[in-house]
Amino acid sequence: SLSQGDHVVCIRKPYSWANTLFNVFLTRFGIETTMIDGRDPANFRKAMRKNTQLFYLESPNTFTFELQDLAAVSAIARQHGITTIIDNSYNTPLHQHPVDFGIDIVVHTATKYLSGHSDVVAGVICGQEEMIRKIFSTELMTLGGVISPHDAWLMIRGLRTLPIRLKQSSESAEEIISFLESHPKVEKILWPFHSSFEQAELAKRQMKGCSGLFSVLLKAQSPGNIERFCDSLVRFLLAVSWGGYESLVFPALTFNGIAEEKSEEIPGNLVRFYIGLEDPGGLIEDIERAMKQL
Repeated sequence: SLSQGDHVVCIRKPYSWANTLFNVFLTRFGIETTMIDGRDPANFRKAMRKNTQLFYLESPNTFTFELQDLAAVSAIARQHGITTIIDNSYNTPLHQHPVDFGIDIVVHTATKYLSGHSDVVAGVICGQEEMIRKIFSTELMTLGGVISPHDAWLMIRGLRTLPIRLKQSSESAEEIISFLESHPKVEKILWPFHSSFEQAELAKRQMKGCSGLFSVLLKAQSPGNIERFCDSLVRFLLAVSWGGYESLVFPALTFNGIAEEKSEEIPGNLVRFYIGLEDPGGLIEDIERAMKQL
């Protein structure tokens, strides 16, 4: 657990509420956070201080999909007695096992793939029994959320179909990416398993599969064109959460409008897609029609 005077090293562009936790809430209690480019493990070592207690990872993150070398980062942390936490929501337990690479604590946004039906808000924390018992007996009982029995039942229901849902979502995303990569209005595709992705080799070494969440950089004359493109989509809902049965679209323009800090690291022409369980052919037709707005 963190105390006044402690220091955290966190990857840049984490989940927005994790960013708020570290850079807004914890600062009130005298806990400082250094944000780094986690793609280079050496940056963790450079950012460390004598009072560093925690490395916070998200591999990949969920807008530009930057990864961290989990084995290398955990080795640095263990050498200096630093705890490591990773948000593994993108991968689920089926596509990545951070503990196998030496990570101490793994968290999942169960609202997403684990539940999978867009009807539960929940989270999961996993780790060695000693660590989990300590968390449970201290902050969790006072500050932590406890889901209702009904929501717990809904999560169990979702877990029963997780493998087949994740497979469908991933395969459909790959089919749609194949369409997008040759489209003249697409500048770049951001997806960890795509051949053009800078960290594709690391992704395939750490991950057993790739989820249905990806981003594209669009060739647009103005932000208005991107807005019209997103608004023209009929089979995609405009929403920030993902991992459910329905396909979603979320432009960076919207994210930059609600973020605590404007970030030039997330380009204004970036549009994030989540591919749900619908027929991918129909989704491609929808995207192709909306592309005329660009």
